[in-house]
Amino acid sequence: MKKQRGIFEKVPRSGIWWVRYTDAAGRYHREKAGTRSAARALYLKRKNEALEGRKLPEKLRRAPASFREIVNDALEYSRQNKAHAAYRADKWHKRIVLEWFGERSADGVSAQDIEVRLEGLAAQGRKPATLNRYRAFLSLIYRLAVRNGKAAVNPARMVRQRKENNSRVRFLTPEEEKNLRGKIRSLCPEREPEFTLALHTGMRRSEQYGLRWADVDILAGIITIRRTKQGGTRHIPIDREARTALETLHARSDGSGRVCHPYRRWFEAVRTAAGVADLHWHDLRHTFASRLVMSGTDIRTLLELLGDRTVSMAMRYAHLAPAHLKTAVDRMAENFPVGTDTTIAPAASTEAGQAPKSFPIN
Repeated sequence: MKKQRGIFEKVPRSGIWWVRYTDAAGRYHREKAGTRSAARALYLKRKNEALEGRKLPEKLRRAPASFREIVNDALEYSRQNKAHAAYRADKWHKRIVLEWFGERSADGVSAQDIEVRLEGLAAQGRKPATLNRYRAFLSLIYRLAVRNGKAAVNPARMVRQRKENNSRVRFLTPEEEKNLRGKIRSLCPEREPEFTLALHTGMRRSEQYGLRWADVDILAGIITIRRTKQGGTRHIPIDREARTALETLHARSDGSGRVCHPYRRWFEAVRTAAGVADLHWHDLRHTFASRLVMSGTDIRTLLELLGDRTVSMAMRYAHLAPAHLKTAVDRMAENFPVGTDTTIAPAASTEAGQAPKSFPIN
C-alpha cells in the first residue's frame, strides 16, 4: 500500500488510522480518524484550515486565559525584573485591577472598560500620575499576555495617557539644611549619615534603604544600584561627604547586610521639628540634582547620575544654570560676528546695480 504523508496507523494492520498535522500557529497535533479514507479527508481538511488561519475545532482549543492568570504572570515578571519598590507598587496595583476585572477572561477587557475605571479613580481625586501608573501596569499585563499567546490584543495601549504636572522642583536652601541638621543631631544623631548620603548621591529612598554593603566600594569610590526604577543598573561616584557618611555607617555595622537602618519615617518627625514646610524625602534627590546643575554639570551627565531616561526629566533643573546658556550664545556670537548693526545684510543682489536689501530682526 502506497504511503501518504500525514496519515498513519498507530498499530500496524489495525485498520485504525490517525492524522498528524500542524495548525496555523505551527503546533503539531495528532488526531484519530478511523478508516484510511477518513484519515485522508481529515488530513486535507486540517491542512486547509491551517492555510486559512482558522481556529481549531472547539474540542481541540485551549481554554481561554483568565484575567487573573495574566495578572499573576505580570507580577512574577515584576518580581524578577523590577526594583523592590516598583514590585511592591505593582503588588498594590494587582489588588485593585483584580477588583475591577478579576472574574473576566483575558480577552474580556476592553479599552473602554479600562477608561471607565480610570475615570472613576479621577472622580475620587486621584492625580493623573496615579492613573498613568495603573494604565502602565495594565499595559505590562497585556503586553506579556500577547507575547505568551494568552491574549490577542493589548487594550491598555488604546487608553489615553493623562498629562502629568511634573513642574514641582523643591530643593533645600543652605539655611533649611542647617536647620534640619540641627534637629537631626538633637533628635536622632545616628541618622545624620543617611541624610548626608541622600544629599550627595541623589539615590531614591528605595535605592538607599535597599542598598547593601556588597554593592558599595568605598576604596574605588563607587556605589552600584543593581536594579533601578527602570530595571537597569547604574553606578554612582562617591564624593568626599558621601565617603565620610559611608565610613561612619560602616563602623557601626559588621560590613554585611543593608547600609542603612530601616527608614521608619524618622525624616518626617525631624522636618516637622525644624519647621521646614512642603519638603519630602524625594526633594533631597532634587537638591542633589539642583546643586549639580548650579555647579556647571551638563544635562546629559546629570541624566546619567540620576538614572533618568528622558531629557525632559533633567530639563526641570536647567533654569538653575543660566550661565551655561549664556556661554552657548556667547560662543555663537564669537564664531558668527555680524558687527553692532541690528540688521542682517544678504549677499549682493543678482541684478546688477541693485543695492542689497536689509532685513530687520524682530
